Amino acid sequence: MNIFITGATGYIGFNVAQALRRSGHNIWGLTRSEEKAKMLKKNEITPVIGDMSDPSGYLTVAQNCSVLIHAASDMEHDTVELDKKTVRNLINVGENGSWPKTFIYTSGCWVHGDTHGKLVDETTPLEPAKMVAWRPDVEQMVINAENVKGLVVRPGCVYGKRGGLTGLWFGPATKGDDFNVVGDGSNHWTMIHVDDLADAYVRIAESGLTGEVFDISDRSRSSVSDMVHSVAKTTGYKKEINFLSKEEASKIFGGMAETLALDQHVDGGKATRLLGWHPKFNGFLDNVETYYKVWLANQ
Repeated sequence: MNIFITGATGYIGFNVAQALRRSGHNIWGLTRSEEKAKMLKKNEITPVIGDMSDPSGYLTVAQNCSVLIHAASDMEHDTVELDKKTVRNLINVGENGSWPKTFIYTSGCWVHGDTHGKLVDETTPLEPAKMVAWRPDVEQMVINAENVKGLVVRPGCVYGKRGGLTGLWFGPATKGDDFNVVGDGSNHWTMIHVDDLADAYVRIAESGLTGEVFDISDRSRSSVSDMVHSVAKTTGYKKEINFLSKEEASKIFGGMAETLALDQHVDGGKATRLLGWHPKFNGFLDNVETYYKVWLANQ
């Protein structure tokens, strides 16, 4: 298949693009710079130099692809409006060129909010954290779209390779800075290794399904406390870890403090049932030393 992906040099997008290419697909990836385009070329991904704020630079390519994947998040502009604009543009391009198109939208498990220790899945009513309160409406726009086969992916907290959210822990621990953690550590993040996530995207892109949402999460249930103490031990961090209330943490992390304090237990079983997807990695705690070394090498 011919596949177009936004955010092709981003943390999620690049790994997804590589996995799709390894599966034999032709990939066009949106990137903003010639320098990052070299990284795509080295991995048999055709760069499309442009910006989501100017769709004229990528829509011609997108209309000639049968699968469109939105994996970008632009933090330099109005993130919400630009995301909605890009979704609308990619849905509308479904009327042109190769048809029918599949459109895969990247959301996230934070739309579930705090699950209070209960197991939730795609059928559970959403209670999104404020930072992502706008995402459920965009999800509905995608799965109800008439011009494309709309699908939604909700990754858990992604880790592995260059780092993801666990980089928030590796960074200060390595530098000996204040190691700040939101909450008392008893909460749980729903986790997913970036390679397992990429495998899920490949299966979703090849599925032919439409109107479906997939929570992508592994089966690990480690507490944040266990994970950060393992990071401290692995990095040789000697000072006390600072467990902060959401109010204290908001002065450092802003609106993200609420999301970092979430306690989530999310079931990824639907992807197993419908796609034959099984996470191969056993969770962040299973190999913290390796994840740290790789993160360090990417700095």
